[in-house]
Amino acid sequence: MNTAAPERVAVAGSSGLIGSALVDELTSGGIDVIRLVRRPAAAPGERQWDPRSGWIDGAGLSDADAVVGLSGAGIASGPWTDARRAELRDSRLDPTRTLAAALVDAPRCRTFLCGSAVGFYGSRGDEILTEDQPAGTGFLAGLVTEWEAAAREAPAHVRVVNLRTGHVLAADGGLLGALRVPFRAGLGGRLGSGRQWMPWITAADHARAQRHLLTSELTGPVNLVAPHPVTNAEFTRGLAAALHRPAIVPTPLLPIRAAMGRDFVDELLLASQRAVPQRLSDDGFSFDQTEFRGALATLFP
Repeated sequence: MNTAAPERVAVAGSSGLIGSALVDELTSGGIDVIRLVRRPAAAPGERQWDPRSGWIDGAGLSDADAVVGLSGAGIASGPWTDARRAELRDSRLDPTRTLAAALVDAPRCRTFLCGSAVGFYGSRGDEILTEDQPAGTGFLAGLVTEWEAAAREAPAHVRVVNLRTGHVLAADGGLLGALRVPFRAGLGGRLGSGRQWMPWITAADHARAQRHLLTSELTGPVNLVAPHPVTNAEFTRGLAAALHRPAIVPTPLLPIRAAMGRDFVDELLLASQRAVPQRLSDDGFSFDQTEFRGALATLFP
């Protein structure tokens, strides 16, 4: 059973790839969006906040029917030094805890969608990963476990959903944005054996799934991934074909390990996560893009 659609949704992280797609999806459906921004509010619908100090300007979240938290520094944007690991952790936990605490004074709000990631599962080979599988091991699995626990600090009147997200596909950002230049230069190649599984979802379907979850009764973790994950070899061949370029030579991992560190390579580039959207599909959500090559054809016509 679905609940009534929210009239007003507060979004933290609205300027990122996922957040901007969500804002477009909500506003196109006539839903009012409060954009939480860290600088002084400069446009209608913006509200300043400081997640490090736990402060939200004005009405806080009291006028929101739902809240979506998508804040977090980019996992792949630099080596995982001790300082970087702390930043990755704090940039997720501080905003999440600030939102959860503010919901105590937001009786109108009934739903809190919070960012999460399939990194929760660690590297699991060919195992099919539904939301029932336990956490894996490693830095990312531990980080995501903490992130989801922070979201559960929300008060009892709020339904909490953890958005366990895979690789989000968009033509001009995210993973494809980073890979498009080397692939178009003919420098794309599989990583390692290429047998590791890569769960994916288009940015548009990710936004549609979030809108669906705003009116769903699901709680807890939900895998936001398309129904058919692909191996890294399939991903490489598909992207190369979409860009009309060869991808024959494997990407050398030794210089990447030297520059980014062993954990970065093992947990981000070589991790195998055959995640499927069990709960989302059972809840009646229909994906626009279910096949990887079909999704690429829409992104790179």
